Amino acid sequence: MARDELISRRASSFGSRAADYAEHRPDYPVDAVRWALEPVTADRPRVLDLAAGTGKLTAVITGLGLEVVAVEPDDAMRGELAALLPEVTAMSGTAEQIPLPDASVDAVLVGQALHWFDHEKALPEIGRVLRPGGVLAGLWNDDDLSIDWVRNLDRIHSSTDNRQNKRGIDLPVELGPFGELAHGEFRHSQRRTAESLVATASTHSLFLTMAEPERSQTLDAMLAYLKSQPQTADGEFDYPLRTEVLRTIRL
Repeated sequence: MARDELISRRASSFGSRAADYAEHRPDYPVDAVRWALEPVTADRPRVLDLAAGTGKLTAVITGLGLEVVAVEPDDAMRGELAALLPEVTAMSGTAEQIPLPDASVDAVLVGQALHWFDHEKALPEIGRVLRPGGVLAGLWNDDDLSIDWVRNLDRIHSSTDNRQNKRGIDLPVELGPFGELAHGEFRHSQRRTAESLVATASTHSLFLTMAEPERSQTLDAMLAYLKSQPQTADGEFDYPLRTEVLRTIRL
């Protein structure tokens, strides 16, 4: 399969498991969202959650008391968001065609999706809807690979992944009206069991697009590993995460 085709397939794979995504994916640390929004000077910023999915990031933003509009292309994902946060305006749209007027938001936040965008089209479009001085920030939850058992689990999880499209990446800010990048990293965790952590992994695009029997075999290997470790064999545990944030300011 060609690389561009693989990217497209993985980027559009989540809607088929929207309910599972809503149940199993982690939220984002409040400190990371506050840091992303730190340069915004408006008294009550209007924030666009772009590629909002099922509302994991949207819920954190609304919890800070901010005005939020969510844009998400997948109907099933957007439906989960609307059920969770009926007070939030949720619109159909993409990063390349945002259904908002020029200079209408103070910040654009993107959770776990910025690497899927067509940057040549998306960054000028994001610049269009942002007010001057506004913020664009991408947030990614990732496994805390500084911990041995997490790193060993990741090796099983990623054994068939070329990792070209996985996790935090650089943002080519020169494609839009943006300044230099700032980088932040924040500790996070998610309360999991061995079974629910494997269920979380099954919502990753790698597994959503993986053929059988490889998919089941890899997930089974992850569960067997977790059941062999004293930290994760029985009951609930805190799964260690790191949240990476890339932030830039619209010029």
